[in-house]
Amino acid sequence: MIKVALVAQKGGDCKTTTAHALGAGLIKYHGKKVLYVDMDAQGNLSRTLEADRSGSLPTVLEILTGKAKAKDAIQHTAGGDIIAASPALAGADREESLSNVGREYRLRKALEPLARSYDYCVIDTPPALGILTVNALTAADLVVIPAQADDYSLDAVERLSDTIQTVKLYCNPKLEISGILLTRYNGRTNVTNYLDELITELAGTIGARVYRSRIRECSYIKEAKFLRTDIYTHAPRCNAANDYRSFVNEFLEGGQENG
Repeated sequence: MIKVALVAQKGGDCKTTTAHALGAGLIKYHGKKVLYVDMDAQGNLSRTLEADRSGSLPTVLEILTGKAKAKDAIQHTAGGDIIAASPALAGADREESLSNVGREYRLRKALEPLARSYDYCVIDTPPALGILTVNALTAADLVVIPAQADDYSLDAVERLSDTIQTVKLYCNPKLEISGILLTRYNGRTNVTNYLDELITELAGTIGARVYRSRIRECSYIKEAKFLRTDIYTHAPRCNAANDYRSFVNEFLEGGQENG
């Protein structure tokens, strides 16, 4: 099982949308078996997949605190298998049971028994660099960084790169940045093209690529979220669906196929 963490330090970079589109694209167009893991207290990915978040079923928080096994927390939804988020994740950095030695490895250890059950695990993370994101990075094989072509995203990618390098040094030496994906893209403006060049230059300094695919602004993305479905099902011919299909293909072309 290849584990992919979607990480962005700031909100609005289409991190959750990209996590959903990556998983759905792998399932729909490439026949892969995918497990989603929602580490974000907001639970947007869980909501989109219509997972039960009532508290009657174990969530990722119970997995991290050792109160449940990962296999018992998997929900089988129409959109795919998911270990759902819990609103209580918002206090994870203050959770006493997550403050002891080895806390960075909780998710990795929990997912190990599922290694032969899925081709990919797509991990959505919160827009912050706390213990939840560190757990995701420690568990992951690859990182995809969604980012807008703007100044704030440029700074956020730089800070995120430092965190990734620290996790790689101390917790997960095999971790690799699969690439930076530019989202909410409008290539018709001069400032976008300029910032695109800066992000490409930054990617080179941190040893990452920028995906050739660009995810254009598209109203159908909001509609798909509202309807609790993926962009390919809702509007398969729209710009965003075409762009995300291209991204998934490029992701696989980069050597991310199971061997």
